[in-house]
Amino acid sequence: MNKQKTGLAVGAFAAVMHVGWSILVMLGLAQPLYNWALSLHAIEVPVTIGPMSIGGAIVLVIVAFVMGNIVGWIFASVWNKINK
Repeated sequence: MNKQKTGLAVGAFAAVMHVGWSILVMLGLAQPLYNWALSLHAIEVPVTIGPMSIGGAIVLVIVAFVMGNIVGWIFASVWNKINK
């Protein structure tokens, strides 16, 4: 398994998911979605999702990409070691 490609794929997936989340927050749709998802699991947690700035969203997406890249790289490294 190619470590670089796996890292990029996982990082890109994480970044895209966080772009979606940022859009939901900015449109004011994140709180109802969050409440609905928790209610499906019979969980009640008093959390309020606040406003997000463009700068905060950009940092969130970058951090998600970097962390996803690291996790993907580590996963591929472990996979390669196990499957020699």
